[in-house]
Amino acid sequence: MPLVRYTLRQLEAFAAVAEQHSFAAAAGRLGLTAQAVSQLVAELEAVLGFRLFDRTTRRVALSSAGQDFLGPAETVLRHVQAADSAAADVRNRAAGLVRVGAPLVLAGTAIPAAIRGYQAQRPRVVVRVKDLPVDQLVDAVQAGDVDLAVGPDRPAGDAVRRDGLFDSRWVLWCAPAHPLARRRQLRWADLQGHALVAAGRDHERSVAQMHANAPEGERVEPVEVVDNISTALGLAAQGLAATLAPAYVGVMALPLGLVMRRVLGPETVRKVCLYQPASRPLSPAAQGFAEHLMQWLPQWPADAAGSSRPPQPARRATVRR
Repeated sequence: MPLVRYTLRQLEAFAAVAEQHSFAAAAGRLGLTAQAVSQLVAELEAVLGFRLFDRTTRRVALSSAGQDFLGPAETVLRHVQAADSAAADVRNRAAGLVRVGAPLVLAGTAIPAAIRGYQAQRPRVVVRVKDLPVDQLVDAVQAGDVDLAVGPDRPAGDAVRRDGLFDSRWVLWCAPAHPLARRRQLRWADLQGHALVAAGRDHERSVAQMHANAPEGERVEPVEVVDNISTALGLAAQGLAATLAPAYVGVMALPLGLVMRRVLGPETVRKVCLYQPASRPLSPAAQGFAEHLMQWLPQWPADAAGSSRPPQPARRATVRR
């Protein structure tokens, strides 16, 4: 028998009468007239092909067939109520799955902290973090591999929306005993003759772009390129090299005992952005988490990120990459 032959409203009327033992009382509970409830039950009996109640002038009692049918009917209603509650959660951004891509440092520090703050308000929203190289962030959002991505500023194209979150200076990280650590501020020419390690091709290109217009004698090139910033910081911690990286990597660099030195002439600033699809709608859960990131990440504590808040305008020339 197709389920479409009877309605949820008929099942609700049947269950209410079974509980109240009265059409009038069931009508008051459902906000209907007693005649309307009686009509719903009669329609359901006609579809089922058996009587649900034995009616007398004093009371209404379940028939034997009605007793057998009540359990399955109540199960259907419970599942419908659960589905309705789930739909409300999704609609109100209270539940759902969100996939977020980010490079190593942000994926291991800022994003988990943002998730903890969000789940305190939306405990049924599940956020999955995916480690991605900087060069893959935009492509992952465009392809639908992740819902959102957070990372350094990159060209996004028409299919991906890019919103700035915070700025972070590019700085030199080195061991306290490193010769460059003796100076509070550095110029690009000061890095000549010192071993530098870059974390990935993104960092290598960024370093090259920072001083592309510098005289040839003042240009610096990394002597080694490693895959992960954690490796570059580990080499720097042992005094084997120094590394240029955004100040927000301080969450990993400071526990290793590294010190940070600004490099001026010009000073370069890295902008961290939120990427989301421009051509397809986000789920309510993903939209809610995106709004949370837009509010939360610009306030990422400076003492945790080295310098995650937007720096004050520098008096010297500043280049954004």
